[in-house]
Amino acid sequence: MHHVPSPAQRARDAYRQRQTVLSVLVAAASTAAVGTLLAVAVTGAPGWERVRQTFLDPEIAREALPRVLTGLWLNVRLLVFCAVAALLLGLLIAILRTLRGPIFFPIRALAASYTYVFRGLPLIIVLYVLTLGTPGLRLQGMPSVLVLGGAALVLTYSGYLAEVFRAGIESVHPSQLAAARSLGLTYRQTVRHVVLPQAVRRVAPPLLNDIVALQKDVGLVALAGPIDAVRAAQIATAQTFNYTPYIVAGVLFVLLAIPLIAVTDRVTLRAARRQSGG
Repeated sequence: MHHVPSPAQRARDAYRQRQTVLSVLVAAASTAAVGTLLAVAVTGAPGWERVRQTFLDPEIAREALPRVLTGLWLNVRLLVFCAVAALLLGLLIAILRTLRGPIFFPIRALAASYTYVFRGLPLIIVLYVLTLGTPGLRLQGMPSVLVLGGAALVLTYSGYLAEVFRAGIESVHPSQLAAARSLGLTYRQTVRHVVLPQAVRRVAPPLLNDIVALQKDVGLVALAGPIDAVRAAQIATAQTFNYTPYIVAGVLFVLLAIPLIAVTDRVTLRAARRQSGG
């Protein structure tokens, strides 16, 4: 039988709909007001015209865009490689840190030292050491500066990701491990089929947040010489003595980050709803 809402229910639904529309209108009006005030304040500043010519020149932006886009493709490829490698290495370090038994103490100590060192070292120092110092060894088969820069990013971010993974692994209740072992699963099978699926699902939001941060930091490889989006903008700026190419590169990085940020927000919201039982 088709359910017919009561008059009180219809009144509540209509009230909620009116409140939703009102909230949207108020939010739009307040946003427009704040945006207008900011625009007036910035464009009315005494030095606005000079800043506009130096940072927001449309002609220079059009000229620099193709070269910056070409450099951005390098950033995208580097991001994919570094994200996958950092996730895998971080997961391995986390598993090593959670090994039980006194026999594994040296391994746990090494894994803990790894996370302490690379979470404490500034990324730019690791980048300089690997890209400028390592080639000085003049070893045969030395990888390119781009690969060394990617390795610096992987080493640094895997330290952070390892701690995120470790938090997820240790959040799984010990009774689940005991139940899995009682069913005849080995330790490796328990970690693979019981622990890791739950751990990764629980820490997915902070993992994605770290990947968003990595997406920005791939631009630091420009310090070592590879012509990515930032280096291409720097070259264009040196040719025109105008900083608009940096703005172009910044806008492209933001556009690149928006889909990943949206996915992160969605995963975070779903995790919050699941945790609250909604």
